Amino acid sequence: MPAPSAATFARLADLIAIPDAADRPTRPIIEAFTGRELATVPVGTAADTLAAIERARVAQKAWEKRSPAERAEIFLRYAELVLERRGALMDMAQAETGKSRASAQEEVLDVSLTSRYYARLAPKLLRPKRVQGMLPVATKTVIRHHAKGVVGVISPWNYPMTLAVSDAIAALLAGNAVVLKPDSQTPYCALACVELLYQAGLPRDLFAVVPGPGSVVGTAIVENTDYLMFTGSTATGRLLAEQAGRRLIGFSAELGGKNPMIVTKGVNLREVSDAAVRACFANSGQLCISVERIYVEEAIAPEFIRMFGERVQNISLAPGYEFGIEMGSLVSEAQVKTVSGHIQDAVAKGATVVAGGKARPDLGPLFFEPTVLTGVTEEMECHGNETFGPLVSIYPVANVEEAIRRANDTEYGLNASVWAGNKAEGEAIAARVMAGTVNVDEGYGPTWGSTAAPMGGMGASGVGRRHGAEGLLKYTEAQTVATTRLFNLGGPRWVPAKVWAKILPPFVKGMKYLPKR
Repeated sequence: MPAPSAATFARLADLIAIPDAADRPTRPIIEAFTGRELATVPVGTAADTLAAIERARVAQKAWEKRSPAERAEIFLRYAELVLERRGALMDMAQAETGKSRASAQEEVLDVSLTSRYYARLAPKLLRPKRVQGMLPVATKTVIRHHAKGVVGVISPWNYPMTLAVSDAIAALLAGNAVVLKPDSQTPYCALACVELLYQAGLPRDLFAVVPGPGSVVGTAIVENTDYLMFTGSTATGRLLAEQAGRRLIGFSAELGGKNPMIVTKGVNLREVSDAAVRACFANSGQLCISVERIYVEEAIAPEFIRMFGERVQNISLAPGYEFGIEMGSLVSEAQVKTVSGHIQDAVAKGATVVAGGKARPDLGPLFFEPTVLTGVTEEMECHGNETFGPLVSIYPVANVEEAIRRANDTEYGLNASVWAGNKAEGEAIAARVMAGTVNVDEGYGPTWGSTAAPMGGMGASGVGRRHGAEGLLKYTEAQTVATTRLFNLGGPRWVPAKVWAKILPPFVKGMKYLPKR
């Protein structure tokens, strides 16, 4: 299967929210596997972004008037369209990122699952909810949810479909419009997904895609939208949080991670080795929730290192638009330099390469072997810094207590994996690991795929959550409407004020016998 055709790129380019795009400066879009130019994309400006936001504001007013059930119908259709067109979507994901076919399919399926989940949940979640009022019978209290307005989404290159469109799905179902700045390396992945949204019935001005530099388009989004959703580095997340804070708009972000895996005695080492390959090297290790640190009890560490090292050495690494290849390329020369630099630094300071360790230009310009290190110490760059590539370090530990302590010895807290002799022990360890998601007997898939449960980071790994009810309600303003009935707080007219003042305390005291009070 070849990369997407020139006609495909031309069709998608027509969806970019930049007028007179043909007359604009462009940047090349490169096929990660080969380094050849596939297409170009126009570079947006601040004025383009502002115009898209203004059009989105107009469209949002009409969109919010539609019932949640009516909005949901579009996203149920969209979920089916994504599955029907999954082949073309996977081609685009592989072309722009170099990921394997399996990783591309994982991303495409996630878009469909998220759309279906929120389409089914939104009508119930956004329904006005009656809660217990201040005074029983005398007050009726209802919670309503209003859309924020225009939501800005700034998405990364590593999962350029799900991290662009899935976050937007919840915002749109909540009644908002969305203006998206996709990463400059992967704009057509977002456009391919958005094209199907338009086909499902979403008004075009309601979801605008404006490619361009973060310093220009991203800044315009932060300065003019009503809520910001960002996925990317912790350093950039901190800057965006400051900007959002100055404007007092809501901000949600999934940021960096240095994710640990804990392996205790009594596990099936073959099973753990196979799962660790997925946990560490899915998407070529370019995954916020992938594992970069493995803590193994000393009694089983030598055998695990041998077994895992052999498994990693046999990972199939190759270009190709077909299933069966376990790992593709990295996405850019910058990623290759980061991975190579971390390995060179570690080896120069005494670390041992168990598997991999080298770039593979014979396969393509951005290929790098999946790499396993031992003997990594604190002065090495890869010890505490996120590599965001196919590199993992193994650390033997004396016992479970040391493993938990070292797993938590980081500013990050995004994801973790626990493998123990039995499920109960694994769950007990998981509860003590300070990470937003913890997988017992897997790497990252079960927590990410549990769309009904919140997903996000602790510490420097993020703010807010995606997925679950929180992932949609964060895009709304909660409003409490309380209606006073029978008499107001000053008491009935026929009750003297002094008498009413004496009645209130015992009345309030008696309310403790009511449910939820």
